[in-house]
Amino acid sequence: MNALDGELRDGRHVMSVRVYYEDTDFSGIVYHANYLRFMERGRTNHLRLLGAQHRALFEEASAQAPGFAFVVRSMQIEFLKPARMDDVLVVVTGPQDVKGASIVLQQRILRRDELLVEAHVRVAFVCNGRARPSTIAIASVRRSHRLPSRPVTAR
Repeated sequence: MNALDGELRDGRHVMSVRVYYEDTDFSGIVYHANYLRFMERGRTNHLRLLGAQHRALFEEASAQAPGFAFVVRSMQIEFLKPARMDDVLVVVTGPQDVKGASIVLQQRILRRDELLVEAHVRVAFVCNGRARPSTIAIASVRRSHRLPSRPVTAR
């Protein structure tokens, strides 16, 4: 682990991201799709700090559930305020609900204490290349990485 991965605090993953020129549109504010990239990094690094590097997780899950994959099933997102070039943002990721073959993560992007973006992301676990959720895969992930088996109250 290193500083690029962020850190775990109170059951949540916290990671800093600097806004570069390439992240902005012609008006100098962050292009909306780039928030999705920031949140994907947060989800990936959250798993990494739980001890689940993507490659190792896929290898482990594939042994129990061939064709295992994570898919974003749905995302609700609120763009509340814009971020600008050179801002340092904080991406906070934490489990909100776990049921069946999916996990809902709450993700927030802040500038200091100011909430800019909030999202609720449902990630489903599928196998065999089918769009059907795999409860086998999520059970394996829960056991291996100490994820809760019941809803988590968001803070």
